[in-house]
Amino acid sequence: METIRIINFIITAIFAVCYAYQFAYVPLSVWFQNRDRRRLKNTKTEADNELCDRHLKRYAVLICARNEEAVIGQLIDSINNQTYKGEITTFVMADNCTDNTYGVATDHGAVAYTRKSAKYIGKGYAIEMLLKHIKYDYPLGFDGYFVFDADNILSPNYIEEMHKCHLAGNDAITSYRATKNYGDNWISSGYGLWFLRESMYLNYSRYRIGSSAAISGTGFFFSDSVLKDIGGWPFHLLTEDIEFTINRICKGKKIAFCRSAVFYDEQPTSLKQSVTQRMRWARGYIQVFQKYGKNLIYEMFHGNFAAFDMTMNIMPAFLLTAISIVCNLLYGIIGAITGNDIMIAIWSMGETVFNACAMLFVLGVITLISEWKNIHAGLARKIFSVFSFPLFMLTYIPIAFAALFVNPGWKPIQHKATTSPLSAEFAQRQQSRKIS
Repeated sequence: METIRIINFIITAIFAVCYAYQFAYVPLSVWFQNRDRRRLKNTKTEADNELCDRHLKRYAVLICARNEEAVIGQLIDSINNQTYKGEITTFVMADNCTDNTYGVATDHGAVAYTRKSAKYIGKGYAIEMLLKHIKYDYPLGFDGYFVFDADNILSPNYIEEMHKCHLAGNDAITSYRATKNYGDNWISSGYGLWFLRESMYLNYSRYRIGSSAAISGTGFFFSDSVLKDIGGWPFHLLTEDIEFTINRICKGKKIAFCRSAVFYDEQPTSLKQSVTQRMRWARGYIQVFQKYGKNLIYEMFHGNFAAFDMTMNIMPAFLLTAISIVCNLLYGIIGAITGNDIMIAIWSMGETVFNACAMLFVLGVITLISEWKNIHAGLARKIFSVFSFPLFMLTYIPIAFAALFVNPGWKPIQHKATTSPLSAEFAQRQQSRKIS
């Protein structure tokens, strides 16, 4: 049974070598946040705002929606209520819809199009078609493009803050992702805590050390120059966001992170939907590595740290954990059949799971404490979420393992009209506009 200990030791060593740098991101993030707070006290905010107002740009917002009539109106309203003083045009692609997404979008002031295709299914194809419509109908184009999912809602100064980041010389930017329904259950809080950690203890640290952040599905921006460079939108894999990210990194480009641009995202509450979604992500990572693996490895060995970082990002640590657990299970089964002592295998597997849970718990606690004000849930829900977070993350193990053999395809995630933590603020701003 000593063999199983050796196997686990080797897997642990590989894990440490591959992911030790991500643990360094945590103290780096804390240090940079404290540094930013000190600098903020000496920042001339009014002068910065005046500078931004003198360099206004024309922006387009891209929303691809499939049967999202329940939530898309909230997003468009939040766009219409932005503090940004420049021109914003919202475009919606009602993609294979069977409901009134198109009608709701136009009622709220968006320019909407429809797309029907049983063959080319997925967000990447919808974005590509939407950009083609815009190029034809708006030949002057736009200075930049924002991409959101229909269930999102933006903080009032979101586009203004992203505009400032763009003026600072960044042509691709991702933003701070909070959760609308964090307190619904352990699944939504698991997503919420993970995305907060991704924002502050991955993307923020990456950006501040001069590396590249990673786009995560929604809440990102790219300039017109980027669009021209990539030649439209050729990203059609299951995870088109990571595909876009790696495309930029392999070209030696970087994606910035804007901490002050906050948007809210609705998370699944059904385990079935969550499994479907995360299996698509896991399978998408495999697709991306199959397509870009050679380029990533080439860039890694030519000193591109972001390429190494993204390689670790799309080869989940959960896969190593899954291999360890499978090895322990197989060894235990063999031991039971041959009459050997299986307690060593059971103990070793339990130790592996416990260590993983302990690590995830610590990461959850750190994230919860630092991002407390941006988590809109009751005290009990917040505290409970750090205990359920390891369980949520461990469910990724069978999902990542199954994704090696199963292609789930692209399936829509059902959303509901969740009350956003910003709803009251938007309602107040809407009322004040009517009065004025």
